[in-house]
Amino acid sequence: MSHERSQARHRAVQAIYQWQITGQDIREIRDQFLGNEEGGRFEVPYFDKLLSGVPAHVSEVDKQLALCLDRSIESVDPVERAILRLGAYELIHQPEVPYRVIINEAVELAKVFGSEQGHRYVNGVLDKLARDVRKAEQGRQTR
Repeated sequence: MSHERSQARHRAVQAIYQWQITGQDIREIRDQFLGNEEGGRFEVPYFDKLLSGVPAHVSEVDKQLALCLDRSIESVDPVERAILRLGAYELIHQPEVPYRVIINEAVELAKVFGSEQGHRYVNGVLDKLARDVRKAEQGRQTR
């Protein structure tokens, strides 16, 4: 996993959090993040894909997450909700990215941005989702 892609996820989760909280237009949020020179280099095309993909597919993503959550998506901490939505979007729509990479990256984001034990919750939810949406990939790895 490249550092630039990790940084794209890092910024995307912050932007998705902002979108969730403010309801601001995703293009305005994108422009703010791209105009901010702090934070170093990151993979802009992947950031764009995540930032446009999560809002465009939020109903589908939330529906899939609902099957794995112990509460409603809206009652999940907003930071962890953004991380879960990002991870779920990648699991569903980025099949070229190994599910273990997606889950690991989400756990690391939760360690940075989430509550003290939030990374455990994120790991459990996304692992359960991966068993549903990445069955073929998991089957190949156990052989």
